[in-house]
Amino acid sequence: MLSFTPHDLLFILLLFVVLIANNACNQADLNSLMSLKAASTSSPPLNWSSNDCCHWEGISCDHNGQVTHVWLPSKGLTGSVSPDFLGNLMHLSHLNLSHNSLSGSLPSGFFSSLNQLMILDLSYNYLVGDVSLLFSSKGSSTHQGWPPSIQIIDISSNHFHGTIQSSFLERAWNLIKLNVSNNSFQGPIPSHICMNSRLVRLLDFSFNNHTGQIPLGLGACSKLEIFRAGFNSLFGLLPIDLYSVTTLEEISLPSSNLSGPISDDIANLTKLTLLKLYANRLSGKLPPNIGRLSKLKHMLLHTNSFTGSLPSSLMNCTNLIELNLRINLFEGNISNFNFSGLQQLTILDFAYNGFTGSFPVSFQSCKSLRAIRLSRNQLEGQIPLEIAQLKYLSFFSLSFNNLTNITAAIKILMHCKSLEVVLIGSNFLHERLPNDDDIVGFQNLRLLDIGACQLTGQLPMWLSMLKKLEILLLNHNRITGSIPGWLSTLPRLKALQLSHNLISGEFPKELCALPALVSAQAYQRDNDYLLLPIYYLDNNKVIGQYNSLSYWYPRLYFMNNSLSGKIPIEIGRLKLLRALHLGHNNFTGNIPDQISELTDLEELDLSANQLSGEIPASLARLHFLATFSVAYNNLHGQIPSGTQLQGFDTSAYEGNLGLCGTPLPRCDHITNGNKDKDIQNEKDGRTIPWFHITVMLGFITGFWAVCGPLAFNRNWRDSYFRYLNNLKDQFYVAFAVSLATLHRRR
Repeated sequence: MLSFTPHDLLFILLLFVVLIANNACNQADLNSLMSLKAASTSSPPLNWSSNDCCHWEGISCDHNGQVTHVWLPSKGLTGSVSPDFLGNLMHLSHLNLSHNSLSGSLPSGFFSSLNQLMILDLSYNYLVGDVSLLFSSKGSSTHQGWPPSIQIIDISSNHFHGTIQSSFLERAWNLIKLNVSNNSFQGPIPSHICMNSRLVRLLDFSFNNHTGQIPLGLGACSKLEIFRAGFNSLFGLLPIDLYSVTTLEEISLPSSNLSGPISDDIANLTKLTLLKLYANRLSGKLPPNIGRLSKLKHMLLHTNSFTGSLPSSLMNCTNLIELNLRINLFEGNISNFNFSGLQQLTILDFAYNGFTGSFPVSFQSCKSLRAIRLSRNQLEGQIPLEIAQLKYLSFFSLSFNNLTNITAAIKILMHCKSLEVVLIGSNFLHERLPNDDDIVGFQNLRLLDIGACQLTGQLPMWLSMLKKLEILLLNHNRITGSIPGWLSTLPRLKALQLSHNLISGEFPKELCALPALVSAQAYQRDNDYLLLPIYYLDNNKVIGQYNSLSYWYPRLYFMNNSLSGKIPIEIGRLKLLRALHLGHNNFTGNIPDQISELTDLEELDLSANQLSGEIPASLARLHFLATFSVAYNNLHGQIPSGTQLQGFDTSAYEGNLGLCGTPLPRCDHITNGNKDKDIQNEKDGRTIPWFHITVMLGFITGFWAVCGPLAFNRNWRDSYFRYLNNLKDQFYVAFAVSLATLHRRR
């Protein structure tokens, strides 16, 4: 058993103290860290209470007590970065302040002063400044650039600006990752990056203001795996040497104004998993050997000008998860392709092209499919029965084609239990709306569009079973009958579009109890994003899109029907309604004052009805109105003054001869004008002279009121004449006295 003398124990204690002293935080480094603490705050506060900064939260030191790591991502840091922060951290190799709320400018020469820095991550802050100044020493105009030690640079998602010069990277021989995305950098993308930095694996210049062409020189990046430069103001072709970088796994260049074809040399990039070139001006046919990209998972080429038929080799991309070719000029018979090999395919979007043929039956083998869109093509025939086998299918859009047999289509799709969105409008022309009792399904359906089909029949009862339905679009059909009250039993229905039909009857009071329009608590809105955006059009042009059904605001569109009766006063219960269109019907009576209780209303159209009375002054409480019309009714009186209603132009009120006030002529002007019109008509003999008749009747009435009693009552007549005689005598005496007085004065 070991035994220690007191001298031995003292020696061990002294050695331990020396070792601790050697590992203690360097005082100069401590001062630098304190400057960061003084210039910023964190929530919750950092654990920096120890006397030794090497033991502080997020701080690491080497064996000499020199700070090497400042690792403080997502610490709730706010404030600025002190100019003294890096002054003495000469051994710093790792600096991570990402995902905080730091703001302001970095100290001049911030980047060039870190001679041993290997990793720099300042991403997701609010830092600003010209990048050139961050490489300039104080009082010097020279730029030293990144040190040779640097490996990872991530300053993305800030507010830096200026031009990234190639000289900044001349000494970055060990650079692996450069991410400057989501800033405000200008000028060209730096060229010949890989002439000195041959280890680069990621380059991200996206979401800036870069201009010019993508520079040559990328072919020297022999290890490059990810290249991103989308959402800039570039132009020109894809650089030819890009196709020689066989290590590439991702090319992401969306919305960059690129043009020209994709070279068939892209087939060399056999490791490519993501090809994102959408929203450019690319043209020509797809490369015939594109099928050699067997590892490709995401091909996003939508919103370009590609032409021709799809290459047959495309079906060899068996790892595809997402294939998006919408809004191009593709053509050809789509039913000739065998999609059964695309077992991983989840999203397919071929909308807005010129494809022909029938719906491909081979889709049934794509068991992972969750979204299919083939709308705005020239497909014919029926929806095949096999589609019901796609148990994960959630989004289905075939609108604006030439499909037939809507009854069969509904009975097939109702078996797709995961379906949430069905868009099949502008098909099935002049067929009858299915009303079969055996239509049971659509347990999860949230949106159903069967509009613009000219369908006949009445609203079917099977719609009442769709308890998750939020949006029902049946506009532009030839539906007859009345609006059924059972629609109010749909607990989540917030948008009902029945415009341009032949619907008659009254506005059902039951509809004023729609739970999703009455109370926000009645319906928990989902904020999940759709697998594909839903476009909305104006004159067949895309003017916007919905990425979530929660963005589809509550509305009732009943215009252009034959609805009659009064607008129910219960309509004031629909507190969440934002658009009410009842124009071009036969509604009568007054405008309900209760409409003023719809304080979220943005659109109100009551035009072309037979409404009467005045415009309720209470409508002034509708502060968010952007669209308003009561034109072509029988309204009268003054438009409520001092309100938003006076901000609409005259077209909102025209066709109501009795209305006046801004923006129409003044009410007194209309009154005087009516009087002048009556006088002129009297002169022309076109009207009865009521003024003269009134004067004559007044004279006759007054005459008989005085003389009538004298004619029919003798006592009154005697008294009256005695009064006249006395009055005559008094007048004669007064006259004689006055005359005598006058003579005496002479």
